[in-house]
Amino acid sequence: MLVGDWMLKDVTTVTEDVSMIKAGRIMQQRGIRRLPVVDGEGRLSGIVTERDIKAASPSKATSLDIYEMTRLLSEIRVRDIMIKNPIRIRPSDTVERAAAIMRDNKVGGLPVTDADDKVVGIITDTDIFRLFTLVSGVDLGGVQLAAVLPVEKGHLKQLIDDLRGQDAKIVSMFSHLDQVDETRRRVYIRLRPMTEAEEYRLRDHIRARHQLLYWVKD
Repeated sequence: MLVGDWMLKDVTTVTEDVSMIKAGRIMQQRGIRRLPVVDGEGRLSGIVTERDIKAASPSKATSLDIYEMTRLLSEIRVRDIMIKNPIRIRPSDTVERAAAIMRDNKVGGLPVTDADDKVVGIITDTDIFRLFTLVSGVDLGGVQLAAVLPVEKGHLKQLIDDLRGQDAKIVSMFSHLDQVDETRRRVYIRLRPMTEAEEYRLRDHIRARHQLLYWVKD
């Protein structure tokens, strides 16, 4: 899953000399929370967010009158408040890597640049949520089960065979090594909707053969 396939390609950018007021208005009108800042060649030079604009705006407790406040705000440029040299990512990087970078740096989005450092898109936490809900199949409903399996060859295949042997239809599957015991693997499988009788029969069948962590119907 590559960033280039899930990023927003029609990305709105601003230049460093744009006023803070205009940048805030653009965000408000377009329903976005961040704007990549580019130079005259379209290369990334910074990023400005809603939070940056709020931090630079006068407090409600300010002693400035409305005219002084308006003049002050009109003089602030994006270059004065933007995050310089922001973290960026390439279209050829994986979405998982983008998510890890966002998690580690506590940011909600990353500008995407090409080999010339020109902005070609932006990927945000919303895009990652959209991808996750799609590949997980949650919108199809059905059942999600979680099981703990030994990592040795054959155990995952046996679980899948046991499900298919009961005519269960697999929608998606994820797995990872157990964080405490790396000799075991946690597996999460989503199944297509089934009747209540089919679900009870299948759950009992799997529970009798595998270490079932949970069985949840969405």
